[in-house]
Amino acid sequence: MGDTKTGVVVRHLTKEALLALSRELGEPGWLKKLRLEAFDLAQQLPMPGPHLEEWRRTDLSGLALESLTPYGGSAVALGEPGRLRTSLEFLAGSPELGRKGEWAGLLVQGSSGVLVKEGSDALKEQGVLFTDLRTAIREVPDLLQEQLMARCIRPDEDKFRALHAAFLAGGTLVYVPKGVEVALPLVSSVWIEGGGVAIFPHTLVVAEPQSKVTLIEDHRSLPGGAQAFSGGAVELVLGDGAQVRYVYLGNWASNTWEVSTIRGILGRDATLHTLVASFGGEVVKVNVESILQGEGATSEMLGIFFGSGRQHFDFHTLQEHQSPHTTSDLLYKGALTDRAYSVFAGLIRAHYGAQKTNAFQSNRNLILSDGARADSMPKLEIMANDLRCTHGASVSRIDEEYVFYLMSRGLSRTQAVHMIVDGFFSEVLDRLPLEGLREGLRGEITKKMQGGGP
Repeated sequence: MGDTKTGVVVRHLTKEALLALSRELGEPGWLKKLRLEAFDLAQQLPMPGPHLEEWRRTDLSGLALESLTPYGGSAVALGEPGRLRTSLEFLAGSPELGRKGEWAGLLVQGSSGVLVKEGSDALKEQGVLFTDLRTAIREVPDLLQEQLMARCIRPDEDKFRALHAAFLAGGTLVYVPKGVEVALPLVSSVWIEGGGVAIFPHTLVVAEPQSKVTLIEDHRSLPGGAQAFSGGAVELVLGDGAQVRYVYLGNWASNTWEVSTIRGILGRDATLHTLVASFGGEVVKVNVESILQGEGATSEMLGIFFGSGRQHFDFHTLQEHQSPHTTSDLLYKGALTDRAYSVFAGLIRAHYGAQKTNAFQSNRNLILSDGARADSMPKLEIMANDLRCTHGASVSRIDEEYVFYLMSRGLSRTQAVHMIVDGFFSEVLDRLPLEGLREGLRGEITKKMQGGGP
C-alpha cells in the first residue's frame, strides 16, 4: 500500500519497509541506527505467549502481524476539518475545550500523517514545543536523540517494544521549559484510517523542572475492513517539581488490536496524573507504569473501561517506588457485559531505602451479564520496612436490591441499571478537573450501555 501524498511504498513489517520509512522521513543517522538495531531485536525476541505470566490470559494467536502494512504517512483524508473537530466528542461542550481556541494546541494525525495542526502564539512565546514527531525529528533532533527510547522505554524489553522502535512513525512531542505553565490543555488525536495497517505512534513529553502541562490523546480507527493494529508507546519524563496530567482515550473500532506502553519517570517532588479510558478495540493490552525516582514524587493512576461483545481488555500497572517519601494512588474501574473479558494485574514495588512510601491500589469490576468475566490480581513487592501499602480488588454484579429500590421510585429497570453504572464510575470521573472530559466519558459509558460503541 502506498502513501498517496509522499509516494512511499512500505509493505509488511520488513527491513525494506523500515528503510523506506527512514528515507522518506529524512532521518539522522542515529535514528536509522536505532531502528535497525530494534528490528534485529524484534527478529530475535520471541512472541510473548501463555508461558509468560503477563500474557497467560491474553491470546495473541489471532493477531496477524505478518500481514499488516506500516504507514509512513496519511493515505486517506478523513474529511473536512469540521468532521475532525466533531469527532473529538470527548472534548465537546466543555468550558475548557468546547470551542476553537480553548485549547492551547490541537494535533490530528491520520495513521502517521498530519491532518490538522494548530497552536497558540502563547506556546511559542513560552518556548513550548507541541508538534508531530516527524517535524520534531527535523527541527529538534538533539532533544530526541537524548530522550527518545533512551531513558524511559527501551527497545530490548520485549518484542512489541522492539517493533515499535523499528517502525515508529507519527506521534507527538511536548517539551515544556523550566518554570513554564501551559494553562490550557494540549489535545492530540490519532486515527487509523483503514484495515490491514499497523501504526506505531510515539508520544514523548519532557517537562523540565517546575513546569506544568496537560496532554489529552484520543485514539480512534475507522470501522470495517481487515484487522488493524496499534503498537504505541508513551514516554513521560518529569523533572524536579514538574506537574503533568496525561489522558489516554482508546476508542478503536472493533477490528483493531492494541499493544501499548505508557510509562512515566518522576523526578524529585514531581507529580504525574494519568487516566486511561478504554471503550473500543477487539483486543487491547496496555501497560501503565509510574517510576517514582525522586524523593517526594507523587503519582495518581486512574483508569476506566467498558467492555461489550467479545472485547478483551488487559491492563498491567506498575507503581515503582525507588526513593523515600513517595506516594502513589491507583484506582481502575471497569464494567463488562455480553461476553467481554478483562484482566487487571497491578504491582506496587517499594525498593530498599524507599522508606515512608505511601502506595494505594484498587481495582473494581462490575459484571453486567452472565457471559462476562473479570480477572483481577493486585500484588505487592516490598523491600522497605517503614511504609504503608494497601491493595484491593473486587468483582461483583449489580445488587438487585438497589435495582428494586430505584424501580420502586418510578424508574424502569434499564434506567435503574444505567444510574447504578454511572454512580459506579463517578468515583473515578469526579477526580478529573476537566468538565468536558468528564461529560464526554459519561457519554461513552451511556453509548456502551445502550449497545452502541466505537
